[in-house]
Amino acid sequence: MNKFEIFTDSSCDLPEELLAKYGIFVQQLDVTVDGCDPVANNKLDIKEFYAELRGGKCAKTNAVSMQAFKDNMRPIIEEGKDVIYIGFSSGLSATYNNGRLALSELKEEYPERTLLYADSLAASLGQGMLVVYAAELRDKGATIQEVCDFVNNERLNICHQFTVDDLFFLKRGGRVNAATAIVGSMLGIKPVLHVDNEGHLVSVDKARGRKAAILALFNKMKATADLSEYKYVYISHGDCIDDAELLAEMIKDEYSVDEVIINNVGPVIGAHSGPGTLALFYYGTER
Repeated sequence: MNKFEIFTDSSCDLPEELLAKYGIFVQQLDVTVDGCDPVANNKLDIKEFYAELRGGKCAKTNAVSMQAFKDNMRPIIEEGKDVIYIGFSSGLSATYNNGRLALSELKEEYPERTLLYADSLAASLGQGMLVVYAAELRDKGATIQEVCDFVNNERLNICHQFTVDDLFFLKRGGRVNAATAIVGSMLGIKPVLHVDNEGHLVSVDKARGRKAAILALFNKMKATADLSEYKYVYISHGDCIDDAELLAEMIKDEYSVDEVIINNVGPVIGAHSGPGTLALFYYGTER
């Protein structure tokens, strides 16, 4: 059986220790802050990044090019290894499609290699959770095709529930209109959103105030979670660690879980959701 490696991209928001533990290769997306030169996602200081957003600076993101994927995947393939790429939702970025096309071209160069790709239809630690489960399956002896099938079969059970603190970041991305952002901010309305079955970001609820929004995330988990087999719970946050820890304690009091991982919402996702983003990920019966 050929050894294979798992590629993902920096939208997964996985902590470095988990990436190292599972030997996961990460393709970095670039972020541009206020028109400066693009900087790789992992080269930005996360506290400074969110301070700049709070100060009024605007951040934009760039999808990974096909050539960048090929440049980073080719050395692994030339070592005689197969590759599977599990990418950022195609409903949110062109990155996945570029990775898919890169592997398709590399397959023509290396027809003897098995080169697969799977759209996570996920973002942030939802994507990261799927990648970790795939890596654990590989490490238990699954073939590359079995891992690919697992991702495609289980991805719609990775639930994403999140809220944002500032509606104007969603306005910039076209998720809410200007009137909704202005009125909602005046009234302290906090949207509750999720990533749907097509990998798009959609609003599903509204809460009056931050505490109500956090409770709404928790209640949605109680309505949809199935932790009987896949017991990880991940939380990502946009520089609001106290809220993340509060949510984690609520979950630990309610459920017997293997692990609650807390990490930052990285610059790629944070550029669009803003400071104060709080996101919850778990395995459930439906998104």
